[in-house]
Order: sequence, then C-alpha cells, then structure tokens
Amino acid sequence: MGKDEIKIACENRKARHDYFIHETYEAGIELKGTEVKSLRAGKANLRDSYAEVKDGEIFIEHLHISPYEQGNIFNHEPLRRRRLLLHKREILKLFGKTREKGFTLVPLKIYFKKGRAKLELALASGKHNYDKRAALHEKSAQREVERALKERSR
Repeated sequence: MGKDEIKIACENRKARHDYFIHETYEAGIELKGTEVKSLRAGKANLRDSYAEVKDGEIFIEHLHISPYEQGNIFNHEPLRRRRLLLHKREILKLFGKTREKGFTLVPLKIYFKKGRAKLELALASGKHNYDKRAALHEKSAQREVERALKERSR
C-alpha cells in the first residue's frame, strides 16, 4: 500500500439513505492505541453515531470501536466519546449550521490516509419516507437502463 492511498476502515451506508448530504468535511479523530489497532482490523460500527459541538469542540458519540483482542488491561471503552480534530473556523461554521432547523452532523466513513485515521463528516438533513421511496425508484430505474444498455451491447 502506497503512502497516499486511502484504506476504508468502516462506512455508514445507511446515512446516505436516511439523510440529504449537503456538505462533507474531513476530520481527524483523537484515538488511543488499541482503538487504532481495532480500526485497522475493521472492527468499528458507525450505524447510530452522530457528532455534536460542545464548548468549541466537536465530539463523536456512539461510535462503536470493538476492544482489541490482544489489548488486555490497556483496552479502551467501546462507546466512549471521541474528539474530532477540525480547524476552529470549520467548527464555528458547523456550530452555526447545526443550530438551523433540521441540520445534523452525521459520520459517513472512517478511513486511513497517510497512516492517520480520518473521519468523513457530513452536514445533513433528514429525509422523509416519500423521499426515500423516490430515491429507491430512481436507483432501480437507473439499474434497469444500465442492464438494457449492457444487453444491447452484446
């Protein structure tokens, strides 16, 4: 693996189904040693996690990183609050946006870039059920078009 390759540790696929993604940000994560080892093994879950701004800092809540098998007494708590590393102006911008009606901070994926753990954070607003159904219809229609083009090219 090269220095500037990206290795995805875990992804929140359901987030794109449940939310409209308006902007994305790359944030560093403050982790302990055994958390990094578990992430490299792909033992993390972003399903119910979210981020919030408190006292001028951004924290991610409910990010589950499984305890490392060889971690013994130095293991971490799986659901602990973790600080995200962003520039101050980005934090202030996100703080202002999340105070608006309907916006929330949703993590999309955790990946390693140049050996460092990064989190892709999205400024998102929730979808209604009819929005989700419309998206599924568009996706299936696109699949049908691609299938027809593939058959035609044979």
